[in-house]
Amino acid sequence: MKIKSFFLVSCVMVCLSSYAQDAYKFQNMKLPDEKRIDLLLKELTLDEKITLLGSDLAVPRLGILPCRHHEGLHGLALGGPAAWGGREKGENGRMIPKDCPTTIFPQSYGLGSTWDVDLVKKVGEQASIEARYYMQRPENKRTALVMRAPNADLARDPRWGRTEESFGEDPFLTARLTVANIEGLQGDNPRYWRTAALMKHFLANSNEDRRDSTSSDFDMRLFYEYYAYPFYKGITEAGSRAFMAAYNGWNGIAMCIHPCLEEITRKKWGNNGIICTDGGALKLLVNSHHAFPTLAEGAAAVVKATTGQFLDEYLPYIKEALEKGYLTEADIDKAIRGNLYVALKLGLLDGKDSKDPYRTIGTDPNEIPPYQQEGARQLAREVTAKSVVLLKNSQGLLPLDASKLKKIAVIGPYADKIVQDWYSGTPEYETTILKGIREAVNKDTEVIYAPNNGIDQAVKAAAAADVALVCVGNHPFGTRPDWFFCPVPSDGREAVDRKSLMLPDEDLVKQVFKVNPNTVLVLVSSFPYTINWSQEHLPAIVHITHCSQEQGNGLADVLFGKVNPAGRTVQTWVKDITDLPDMMGYNIRNGRTYMYYKGDVLYPFGYGLSYTTFDYQKIESIQQDDEHVTVKVLVKNTGSRDGEEVVQLYASYPDSKVERPMKQLRAFTRVPITAGEVKEVVLTIPKIDFGYWNEAQDKFVVEPGKVRLLVGASSADIRLEGEVQLTGDK
Repeated sequence: MKIKSFFLVSCVMVCLSSYAQDAYKFQNMKLPDEKRIDLLLKELTLDEKITLLGSDLAVPRLGILPCRHHEGLHGLALGGPAAWGGREKGENGRMIPKDCPTTIFPQSYGLGSTWDVDLVKKVGEQASIEARYYMQRPENKRTALVMRAPNADLARDPRWGRTEESFGEDPFLTARLTVANIEGLQGDNPRYWRTAALMKHFLANSNEDRRDSTSSDFDMRLFYEYYAYPFYKGITEAGSRAFMAAYNGWNGIAMCIHPCLEEITRKKWGNNGIICTDGGALKLLVNSHHAFPTLAEGAAAVVKATTGQFLDEYLPYIKEALEKGYLTEADIDKAIRGNLYVALKLGLLDGKDSKDPYRTIGTDPNEIPPYQQEGARQLAREVTAKSVVLLKNSQGLLPLDASKLKKIAVIGPYADKIVQDWYSGTPEYETTILKGIREAVNKDTEVIYAPNNGIDQAVKAAAAADVALVCVGNHPFGTRPDWFFCPVPSDGREAVDRKSLMLPDEDLVKQVFKVNPNTVLVLVSSFPYTINWSQEHLPAIVHITHCSQEQGNGLADVLFGKVNPAGRTVQTWVKDITDLPDMMGYNIRNGRTYMYYKGDVLYPFGYGLSYTTFDYQKIESIQQDDEHVTVKVLVKNTGSRDGEEVVQLYASYPDSKVERPMKQLRAFTRVPITAGEVKEVVLTIPKIDFGYWNEAQDKFVVEPGKVRLLVGASSADIRLEGEVQLTGDK
């Protein structure tokens, strides 16, 4: 009887406890979001508020589950060289990476090369589904739904060691892809996010050497028109409510404490979510920037700037700051408010009756893991093929005809190896270039492999083959664990900028070409090279980035003509490193990017070839209403193959009273056009996109006067010109 009574009482207590947990006022989903956050703040103790200054959104006492950050620049990272999946003890007792497989796509630089907003959105969707899957499945949970992606930084200089993480040098292209990736990551539900997109790294973070103490210096016009523009669009258009402050300063003030965080991104743009430091930024604020004499004063400044999450040790310094009066509880409330908003959007504040439509992902024990589904594999293959840029094909060597090839030589250090970069996860499988070629050719075709030219093996393989594919490029993280060193000067990585743009293995290419005129350079790289000799002598060159689990199949699809290439460069490829301004010259008007560089280039921004040809027949019409300019262009596929064309529209401003770019990308679209087809391509540009930032008026201003509309296949290949007369702002 006593046992039964005890059991009954226990059940009642559990039920009451459960009821109490679900009865907090902030869980009332009928209340406005801001009211719910107000109510939650009232429930929190000071210690809980301090804990929320870390990267975990959990409040265990109130039933708010743990929720941390994932890396996710080109797929969810739960493994890879940086062991993002954590570590566990191996058989010998040593700690080894604990990898959880995910779908791995080409590097961000490759995603940018697709110029395809729909695909980049799908990449974000896949990563977010996998994050939910690992968060919500019963076993081996990974408690994170905040995705450190996309990277909205601009690659203003090809020497930047983290060029691979960027969509490119152009703010408009980067903004469109940033918006697309955020929409994919967060989903289309009006109330809930699948994951929270946390953009990196605000602001003007494009030098690695001494990044912990340098200042990126430029005026407010470049802030709004160039460096901040992708972040601005990510917040105001895509709905991101999170970003990471960069290590560097802007005009002498470290970004994690910069007044613009609150005054511009929160008050003007509406970021009522997370602002976090980069890893270790608090100590760097004191020891490298020398902004404050103590860590307590530095920590207080970070919080007062409304930076609400620290990614390094902070607890003792926050407590000291409170004790010494550098900081108040009200300051903490203000800083963590955005963290709570993100938690709300992820459904973490709802309790058991949540209407979150994503909460069931991963809960079905019979569910096929998302990274194993055929759709994910096909998406990775499609994105990879569409990221390939055909840089040269002067003799029509490509596409290869598999039926006519008896021997193919596949040569080089990246022929049979996929190298994951520092922000990669671990894919369930990898198809190397060598494997992809072998699977694409006939059974009777011999594929000869030579990793290098030791004892002339590469030359011998090339001499015996009908065609030679030389797969060379960079190592994404320098091959050594030394964080501040890359053994190859033209390699770069986080914390190390490139000291050369020359391709180290171009000598290997020369030796192969000497014995086989049918040599294709497959440049597997995270950034441009000054491959002047190859461009002058080789019949064919293609570029592809690292990391994709479908690298081999995607490339083979292009090389053998299954996919007609339409990838485009996302940076200006200069001919020589001396063509670049000083590394710390952040004023891009001094000869940076296609917008301001006046010299000859190796490959211009927006450049890429096809196996077919396109005729830009005419601008059919230019129309404008109060808000938009619409340009209709007729483009014909004049070749014998179906293909895709990336139609690009640039603007120039001959009547402008202020300095403007020579040309500026204002619209683009990647469109399929079948052989012989004439397609009407419609490009719509909001009039405000023709404006410039007027510092006196503190807004974008459209000037009255003529705007030239330049339509073509790259920034240097303008096929059609028109103009529109704007009345300017009223």
